[in-house]
Amino acid sequence: MNDLAALTRDYRVALLRYLPRREEAPLASGYELGRTALAHGVSILELARVHHDVLLDVLRDTRPDEVVGVAAAAADFFLEVLAAADMTHRGLRGATD
Repeated sequence: MNDLAALTRDYRVALLRYLPRREEAPLASGYELGRTALAHGVSILELARVHHDVLLDVLRDTRPDEVVGVAAAAADFFLEVLAAADMTHRGLRGATD
């Protein structure tokens, strides 16, 4: 997954599946997306950029009264995407302590 365009496409699809109902299954796909991205050498900074770009696109098409809810749900999704990186970081930190 070295191609950020493909990652952005997959991220958009996964986020758009999560936003309408905010259920566990599409949230789990966010976790898997993050895990796969990290396994392919995508940095946390690149993931943040992808999230930001996709979120901006989504918010452009969001009704003003729904922006806060969509942004909050997108933050939850992003945290799930980052969960694998967090676990890896904690594991490495624990190994050096």
